[in-house]
Amino acid sequence: MEGVLEKAAVQRAQRAMIDAGMSGQITVLSESARTAAQAASALGIEVGQIASSLVFTLPENRPLLVITSGRHRVDTDRVSQLLNVASLGRADADYVKNVSGYSVGGVAPIGWSTPPAITLVDEALGDYEIVWAAAGHPHAVFPTTFAELLRASSGTQANVGD
Repeated sequence: MEGVLEKAAVQRAQRAMIDAGMSGQITVLSESARTAAQAASALGIEVGQIASSLVFTLPENRPLLVITSGRHRVDTDRVSQLLNVASLGRADADYVKNVSGYSVGGVAPIGWSTPPAITLVDEALGDYEIVWAAAGHPHAVFPTTFAELLRASSGTQANVGD
């Protein structure tokens, strides 16, 4: 995939990684990594090692970032109870692009245009020595650790999945 590293969104993710003192390097995949299963297959790792960045809306249309393990789905009822809100809103592709600066399928957990109001990081990611996250493009990913991801995203550890 020629030119992926030159894409503005990938360069923004790279700058955010450097600014956060993250040690991993962006890897360009020949296959698309739009889903956790695709990313895991391309990397030859367990799907649970994929840190998927999912965007929801909170009251007043504030963005919520949930970084979840690819091994399960976000339990929106659990997350809304945890955050003491009636429910989570679904974010469409335009909303995701506007608040994060990234397109769906390549949303990085860092380097957002508008920082999320709240970031939750799935505690299940702590089961793995290395996890992989999107780096601003469906063919770009980077390795990190659970602790580094928590710190770099300014996230809060939470049980978000079912």
